[in-house]
Amino acid sequence: MGHEERLAGEQGGRYVLRLFVTGLTPHSTQAVANLKAICEVYLAGNYDLEVIDLYQQPALAKGEQVLAAPTLIKKLPCPPRRLVGNLSRVDRVMAGLGLRGKEAPT
Repeated sequence: MGHEERLAGEQGGRYVLRLFVTGLTPHSTQAVANLKAICEVYLAGNYDLEVIDLYQQPALAKGEQVLAAPTLIKKLPCPPRRLVGNLSRVDRVMAGLGLRGKEAPT
């Protein structure tokens, strides 16, 4: 069992997300804002989000095989998923995170 799998088990199925962006471009800043809004509504308090600027940490892109940005990688819970784009389509982000059909808390 890897470190991330142990971490998820210890944290009760917590979502571990990595968002790869390219600086402060409009597309990148929109992706960050969109993802944070979705996470706050549907995963409040149950996620870890790491935003990685490919200009500052290009080696991480190679390790994760990121070819385009913005790219969101859902590391945990399994199965891992990848989403590319500014994450403005909430339905697609929800499906990618495995949250399809989950209602926003009231």
